[in-house]
Amino acid sequence: MRKTLYEKIWNAHAIFEGSDGQTLLHVGRHIIHDGSSHAFEFLQNRGLRVRRPDQVFATPDHGVPSHSHNLRAMRDLEQRGVVELLEQNTRKFGIAHFAIDDPRQGIVHVVGPELGITLPGILLVCGDSHTSTHGALGALGFGLGSSDVLHVLATQTTWQQRSKTMRITVEGKLPPAVTAKDLIMSIICQIGSNGDSGHVIEYAGSTIRSMSIEERLTVCNMSIDAGARAGMIAPDDTTYQYLHGRPFAPSGVEWREALEYWQSLPSDADAMFDREVSIDASTLAPMVSWGTSPEDSLPIGARIPDPANESDPRRRSAMLRTLDYMGLVPGTSLTDIAVDQVFIGSCTNARIEDLRAAA
Repeated sequence: MRKTLYEKIWNAHAIFEGSDGQTLLHVGRHIIHDGSSHAFEFLQNRGLRVRRPDQVFATPDHGVPSHSHNLRAMRDLEQRGVVELLEQNTRKFGIAHFAIDDPRQGIVHVVGPELGITLPGILLVCGDSHTSTHGALGALGFGLGSSDVLHVLATQTTWQQRSKTMRITVEGKLPPAVTAKDLIMSIICQIGSNGDSGHVIEYAGSTIRSMSIEERLTVCNMSIDAGARAGMIAPDDTTYQYLHGRPFAPSGVEWREALEYWQSLPSDADAMFDREVSIDASTLAPMVSWGTSPEDSLPIGARIPDPANESDPRRRSAMLRTLDYMGLVPGTSLTDIAVDQVFIGSCTNARIEDLRAAA
């Protein structure tokens, strides 16, 4: 008892704890993309093989154009080369590959959940900072650098430092037009872009429980933008219904066994967190970013802030640079700023619910 969701998954994957406080963890599933070529190069130069190719999944996404899924249509020859290299490497090492012309291809943090690669209770890693997205399904997901990607490919393990824990509890019904993106941006504004540094966040409360999986994915995705190592939401009936029947999710007897394990994962009632934050959902409003960081955001009815009113000299200097870059004037109402371009397509949004809303 007294274990958080994070601690349960961490403990289940811990192999060995070193004297320096680093823990060797088993990796449940590893998703790679077109930025992994250096890791494969190092792997081959050392004469190593992929330790568990059945636990690795690949899809090109970082440099794939949004206008075409035709490799020959890629005008950036360097990026085209790494996409081709991903296909060659996955074929050589026997890794599942959702190629550019495969209907399953897409953004890694969309592909994982939609195909059932992401599952509750697993440790999932990827060479991308926003791997925290996968915590929406009750997984522990975090991003890795190139050397760590190599280590996972070769050993199916990763060395990591145990994080502190934070629980953000959101209660109540979101007001009209307030989305999951507004919620997480409000949280970041409240605690700052580094307010969760060194922590893994668990999102809880009635507001979170009422969200769809797509909404939960958005919330966990931007945990990184608050400085957190990962964001997580305990699995529940919404999670199980979403995963049932997905291609890489368990089925039959294995589904029933997995479900029994997943139901044991939520944090114990008496679990202790290093930090607690509470938010009243009814107080939130649609958010707009006026700057270059998610913490540079305000409710839609606000005005561009004046750096002259900021007491912190470093923050004041950053605000001046940001306003100059954005071409904005302090005191301008956010509703007076014209919208001239809209892009829907990222690992934060652009899931099916977002596309339906836009349509």
